Amino acid sequence: MSKGNTVSVPLAGKAKKRRNWKKYLPYYLLALPGIIYMICNNYLPMFGIIIAFKDLNFREGLFGSDWCGFENFEYLFASNDAFTITRNTILYNVAFMILTTVIAIAVAILINEIRSRVASRLYQSLILLPYLMSWVIVSYLAYAMLSAETGLINNGILEPLGLDPVSWYNSPQYWPFILIFVQLWKSVGYAMIIYYSSIVGISQDYYEAATLDGASKWQQIRCITLPLLKSTVITMFVLQIGRIFYSDFGLFYQIPMNSGTLYSVTRTIDVYVYNALMKNSDFGMSSAASVYQSIVGFVMILGANALIRKFSKENALF
Repeated sequence: MSKGNTVSVPLAGKAKKRRNWKKYLPYYLLALPGIIYMICNNYLPMFGIIIAFKDLNFREGLFGSDWCGFENFEYLFASNDAFTITRNTILYNVAFMILTTVIAIAVAILINEIRSRVASRLYQSLILLPYLMSWVIVSYLAYAMLSAETGLINNGILEPLGLDPVSWYNSPQYWPFILIFVQLWKSVGYAMIIYYSSIVGISQDYYEAATLDGASKWQQIRCITLPLLKSTVITMFVLQIGRIFYSDFGLFYQIPMNSGTLYSVTRTIDVYVYNALMKNSDFGMSSAASVYQSIVGFVMILGANALIRKFSKENALF
């Protein structure tokens, strides 16, 4: 009797595993493209870390080239532009994080208050549409607005008002505001969808109880919606902190049309590395910059998560 039981247990376990495999097979297949994409774009390129410590010679190959230690990193930080590009990268990302979060939450709350499902979906689609556009298209839209000769702002707004036209692509003082506006216009839709999905997941019982107690809409938003969005906001914040040393290449390269007169306010680490690579073909320095960004991003994620864990353990990622 006992022998039969010992044989049946492994068989039952195998049968259960087969059932689970069949049950979750569609989910595995659904995740497969994302896994392949992550392996190809995140893990395979990690072999390029070696280039950061090599004096790359294409004739000798990657493994045959001489080791150069930290010379590529020294060259990166010895540049006169190191402070400017680091400052631009960090300050822009901080502004993007704060403004995108505030505006996306506000828009998500407003859309959630729309009772017509057709109107709600229409507004969601319209706000998300810029996110789906490539930076090349957005750059031409920006040029149509900012061109000194044919731009809509100069010819359609400033000229009728009797104001002098502005050479936008030669005026650095305007571009921090232009870049922030374009980034918000393009990215708020995606962040709004994330926060909107979190708001939709909040139980209506809270709002019904608050309504019975005589709470206004603003009081419901302040006391129910915003507190329950805290975990989502923290998660998004930690993920964005990890990329604070990265910049959207399309935004800072395509939108200003790589204008040299705007470098003081538009050149970030990614744009600087690209320009250096195109001019000098210095793959070692470019790889060193990428390693530097990755290490700092990793440390920033650990630090931000540790800080959050100290004050709110249940909202920490790990």
